[in-house]
Amino acid sequence: MSDFDVIVIGGGTGNNVAAAAADAGLQTALVEPGPLGGTCLNRGCNPSKMLIQAANAVNDVRAADRFHVDATLESVDHAAVVDELAELLGGIADDMAARYRETDGLTLFDERTRFVDERTLALGGQDVTGEKVVVAAGSRPVVPPIDGLDDVDYLTSEDALYRRSLPESLVILGGGYIAVELGYVFESMGTDVTIVEKNDVLVHREDREVAEALTTIAEGRHEVHTGHLVTAVEAAGDGYVVRAEREDGTEREVGAELTVEGSEVLVALGRRPNSDTLDLEAAGVAVDDRGFVETNDYLETTAENVWAQGDVAGTALFKHAGDYQTRHTIANVVHEERRAIDLSAMPHAIFTEPQVAGVGATEADLRADDATYVVGRADYADSAMGRAKKLDDGFVKVLAGPDGEILGAHAIGYEASTLLHEAVLAMRLGASVDDVAGAIHAHPTLSKVVEAAFRDAAEELDDGA
Repeated sequence: MSDFDVIVIGGGTGNNVAAAAADAGLQTALVEPGPLGGTCLNRGCNPSKMLIQAANAVNDVRAADRFHVDATLESVDHAAVVDELAELLGGIADDMAARYRETDGLTLFDERTRFVDERTLALGGQDVTGEKVVVAAGSRPVVPPIDGLDDVDYLTSEDALYRRSLPESLVILGGGYIAVELGYVFESMGTDVTIVEKNDVLVHREDREVAEALTTIAEGRHEVHTGHLVTAVEAAGDGYVVRAEREDGTEREVGAELTVEGSEVLVALGRRPNSDTLDLEAAGVAVDDRGFVETNDYLETTAENVWAQGDVAGTALFKHAGDYQTRHTIANVVHEERRAIDLSAMPHAIFTEPQVAGVGATEADLRADDATYVVGRADYADSAMGRAKKLDDGFVKVLAGPDGEILGAHAIGYEASTLLHEAVLAMRLGASVDDVAGAIHAHPTLSKVVEAAFRDAAEELDDGA
């Protein structure tokens, strides 16, 4: 007989699975060595967005004169911002842990674990078995083998989020969403920021037009070196020197060296799954060549009665993807249903200012598939609310198939993360370009930009008919 009906490894989205299992009367173990809430609450979404809101407030004051408002930015108490978010988020994690410790049928293990056999884990100094096991162990920052990096005191995103003092200058290695968000925060707060990115644009996985627009905006804020692969980091005086080589030859010959200096270095080169810490082979759980746990449409792994969800499963490294999967894990594990996941129309967002958001295929994806499509586009500046807010940058872009199917939607601009969800819902429900274009949109909201983009796509389809 198993020690537990359900064992959940990971207290991020996995904590909801454990709570549901205990509520259903199952003897449940929740294993989490760090604060409950996982990356999102403690080391990612929540603290980063709180910092970004502070940065936005700073920039609103700086831009007040555009609206003929005389405002002066006297100071920024960055330490107070960090202290506030640490107290708030730490309190949420502590309250969650206290509540779970008092929950009947739920045992909280505040430690690391590993598999020692099928559905058997090393916990509390002994081997513990579970009838069912859910692996939701999350991910951590990637730290690649860059020459000299191990010899310096570099920052990761987790360090940077809780840093109470602002560095005079910061060199960010990488140009993905973590890099551009933290670059925006630190530059806004007063740090001189330099970004070094190997691809020829920042956030290169976005639709190309969006990525180029954000790169141009970032270049207006701080020093950006795209097309450079970091080759070495070394200490120099009170700071660090970062060396990189040109790869694509678009501005300099291939191999030409770039040298930049900063008082701190931030490594923001992606995330990797925590699967390598669990001895998954002992449980018969397979991983792919990147270390992500292999799962089917029911989130089942290659081992019987073992499921995986969230970042460690690699299906989509977003908190909202983990939340969606959690609902299916609860259905399949706790209630013994057979509910398949459907990750179509999975949105994502980047919370710089302006924001970036996207769903579905990019133009590069469609060209690679030799697909036939049209583009609908509308600029924020051409809308009444865009003019009222003096939004010079930003656009919404819709990609549609010949039959009016919405293939993708992409946006860069004020509150793009919110505006995108009209396209997400339309794609999810199988609505057409005409359906969205024909819906009445309140005036003068920014949603009129979305309407205009869909109308433009509909007209392109009509012209091609």
